[in-house]
Amino acid sequence: MKVEVLNTKGKATGRSVELPEEIFGAEPNNHVIYLAVKQYLAAQRQGTHKVKTRAEVQGASRKLHRQKGTGGSRKGNIRNPLYKGGGTIFGPKPHSYDIKLNRKVKDLAKISALSYKAKDNAIVIVEDITMDSPKTKSFMEIMGSLKVADKKAMFIMPEYNDNVQLSIRNVPSVLGVLLSDINTYDIVNSEVLVLTESAAKIFADDEKAEA
Repeated sequence: MKVEVLNTKGKATGRSVELPEEIFGAEPNNHVIYLAVKQYLAAQRQGTHKVKTRAEVQGASRKLHRQKGTGGSRKGNIRNPLYKGGGTIFGPKPHSYDIKLNRKVKDLAKISALSYKAKDNAIVIVEDITMDSPKTKSFMEIMGSLKVADKKAMFIMPEYNDNVQLSIRNVPSVLGVLLSDINTYDIVNSEVLVLTESAAKIFADDEKAEA
């Protein structure tokens, strides 16, 4: 799959990057995407929810009245779950929501998500961006030139760039990530992927190295 490289003004540079068909032209698997997204969202949960049982709430442990002969129902202590302020029955306890996924499944999910973006023509490659200082306005002008300023975008870089990252940080619609950190959820959650030329070439180089 050949994608044209644009400059920061949104014009063609005359260069292009050949993205590997094994990734961007693969047949998507919806189920593995679902599993990967489910794992990601589950990992965001802290799992610290907790309620007190009747053994933990405050209250005397004495029996409220004798078992028989009162004409009323039998009762234990005031911490009984049926009383106001009593313990909770079968309430939530702290636990992990982590879901285990094999590496091959996670890789297939990522490939499937990238393939969907390729099918939707939602991949833009821009020449490497260099900024002398952090400036959100300048970065958004570049996104506007690429015609993605009004979309939820994922900006992918090959390595950390302090000025670019700080420029992206204040833009709620743009997620700046390193190529090594991309995950299925973020890909699916974005309307368009904006790759720098260096990041796009890594895909092609890695595929050639494996071949």
